Amino acid sequence: MTADATKARPTKNPKARALAAAAAANRRVQRLKAEEEMDLVRWTPEEVVEKELLAFRSVRLLKEACYKRKVYHHKDNGRITFTPEDIRMENARTQVVPIAA
Repeated sequence: MTADATKARPTKNPKARALAAAAAANRRVQRLKAEEEMDLVRWTPEEVVEKELLAFRSVRLLKEACYKRKVYHHKDNGRITFTPEDIRMENARTQVVPIAA
């Protein structure tokens, strides 16, 4: 079976085209909403270590790094939390660039 055979054929029905376009627009809107909601997510140090979002294997070591201000984080009402942006910045900060030979 070739790649051309698996593609859906375009429909000549204008109503079907309109429905397909509306469904595609709806998927785009849902994806944008999910991305916006993802920016509001906050992870605790326990969740960060459990999900392996940062290179820390111990919650205690992660908290100590936060206390020493070595890791990007937030102090929400005195509690350490991490946003997706904090995780991205920390991963970019600790990135190792390979040396070209």
